[in-house]
Amino acid sequence: MPNLKDLKNRIGSVKSTRKITKAMQMVAAAKLRRAQDAAEAARPYAEKMADVVNGLAASVAGSSTAPKLLAGTGSDQTHLLVVMTAERGLCGGFNSSIVKIARYRAEKLMSEGKTVKILTVGKKGREQLKRDLGDHLIGHVDLSDVKRVGYENAADVAKQVLDMYEAGEFDIATIFFNRFESVISQVPTPRQIIPAEVPEKASDTEMLYDYEPSEEAILEDLLPRSVTTQIFTALLENAASEQGARMSAMDNATRNAGDMIDRLTVEYNRSRQAAITKELIEIISGAEAL
Repeated sequence: MPNLKDLKNRIGSVKSTRKITKAMQMVAAAKLRRAQDAAEAARPYAEKMADVVNGLAASVAGSSTAPKLLAGTGSDQTHLLVVMTAERGLCGGFNSSIVKIARYRAEKLMSEGKTVKILTVGKKGREQLKRDLGDHLIGHVDLSDVKRVGYENAADVAKQVLDMYEAGEFDIATIFFNRFESVISQVPTPRQIIPAEVPEKASDTEMLYDYEPSEEAILEDLLPRSVTTQIFTALLENAASEQGARMSAMDNATRNAGDMIDRLTVEYNRSRQAAITKELIEIISGAEAL
């Protein structure tokens, strides 16, 4: 049984930890508001971009003049997995959930005889994947010095991916990220970005547009922008999800610290009362013996 000094030290240590987790919760809450606003503001643009690309792609799909980013290489042998995680931890299962679906996809593809290459964005994903998929890691994007994700960061990642595609280093590219829904809900999401996925049927709204110059010429310029936009949207969704997950994790840690302090305080009081009672008994016994 721990003595009074040990219990007092533990209570002080847990109180210090609770102050830290409470401060981290408040910081995450402040950052979450900005990140959530940015992610929600980007969604309408990304959705409209997807609608336009889908409308154009549906009209030229299967054409011999279709751009390579739409038509693909004609093979699905080599897959590039772009795994986007956080640079820091202490955010619950945020990083692990992304890595889990990426690892499952990689193992499934390898079991089918496919070649898998992995590009990581964020230190935590790389740390987890290099344990059992280290041989498949081909690159890493470090965003540790970036305080707020901007379009230029997505453009750098997109340029690296597009250059690899033009060089024939892969056939299909898929990004993995967490889509933000609420503070307590972030959905791990895979999304194929190369080649562009063609809808089976264009919507009525998309069919109302006439394009000049040709659809192929527009897609040549629009598809790279679409890849960058999807990566940018994923980074924004990840940023909001990370802060939401961290806020929730630190709130739980603060509550658990409070519960532990209460338990330790009860144990400390009981031990102190037992020590006082023992001393009184010894004093009374000594007095009676005289």
